[in-house]
Amino acid sequence: MASTSETGHPKNVANFENVVSFVMGYGATYNPSKANLKVPALQTQLASCKANIASVTSTSVAFNNAVNARMIAFYGLRKLATRLVNALDATAASAQTVKDLKTVNAKVQGSKLTKADSGKTAKTIDPNAPVVDTPKTISSAQLSYSSLIEHIATIITILSTEPTYLPNENDLKVATLNTLLTNLKNTNTGVINAYTTVSNARIARDQSLYNTTNGLCQIAKEIKMYVKSVYGATSPQYKQISGIEFKVVKKSIHSNPLRKKWVS
Repeated sequence: MASTSETGHPKNVANFENVVSFVMGYGATYNPSKANLKVPALQTQLASCKANIASVTSTSVAFNNAVNARMIAFYGLRKLATRLVNALDATAASAQTVKDLKTVNAKVQGSKLTKADSGKTAKTIDPNAPVVDTPKTISSAQLSYSSLIEHIATIITILSTEPTYLPNENDLKVATLNTLLTNLKNTNTGVINAYTTVSNARIARDQSLYNTTNGLCQIAKEIKMYVKSVYGATSPQYKQISGIEFKVVKKSIHSNPLRKKWVS
C-alpha cells in the first residue's frame, strides 16, 4: 500500500502543478471569466499550497524535537524520586516527614508517562498523515505531565524545609532539583507550544487544499469543467487533464500527539 505522503496532500499539489502547466500551454485560448481560474491566480494558489505543506513538515520536525527534549528531561524521574525518599530516610528527619515524602513518591510512581518518556521507542510524527485530535485526549495527557511536575515540586518543597537534608550527592541537592524542575516545566511547555503550531499549520494546509469553495481540489475540478466546455469532451486538451486525480484526504482520529512522538 502506498504511503500517505505518496498519495495524499503532496500528490494533490503535484497533480495541480501538472494541470496548471497544461493550461498555461493552451495560451490565449484558455481565458476563463472566473478570477480564481485564471493562470496568475492558479500560480498563486499553487505556491500557497506548497508553502503550507512545507510549513507542516517543518513544524512537525519542531514538534518531534520538543518531544525528544521532554523525553530526556522526564527520563528516570521515578527512580530519582525513590532515591530522594531513601536519602531523606537516612537523615534525622521525623517519621511523619518521611511518610509525607513517601506519599508523594507513590503518586509519582503512579503517574502515567508515554512510551517515549519511559525510555521506550515511540513513533515519529508524520506530517502528511491526516489527524483530528480530540480535546479530551489532549487534556488528559497534559494532566499527567502537569501532575507529575506538581508532585516533583512538592517533593522539593518537603526536602528544602527539612534542615537535616544535606546530601553530598550533587543530583540529590535541592538546588539541582530546582534546576531539574525548571527544565521539566520548560520542556513540557515546549511540547504544548510546538503542538499548537503544527496543529495550526495542518489547519492552514487543509483549508488551502480542501476548502469546498476555493480549495485546490475544488479549483482543479472547476478547471476541468471549463476546459471541457471550451475545447470539448473529446478534445486532446480535456484528455490531458481529465484523468489527473485529486483526492480529499479524510481526517481520522489518532492517539493524542502530546502523549506520543509522531502525528499530522
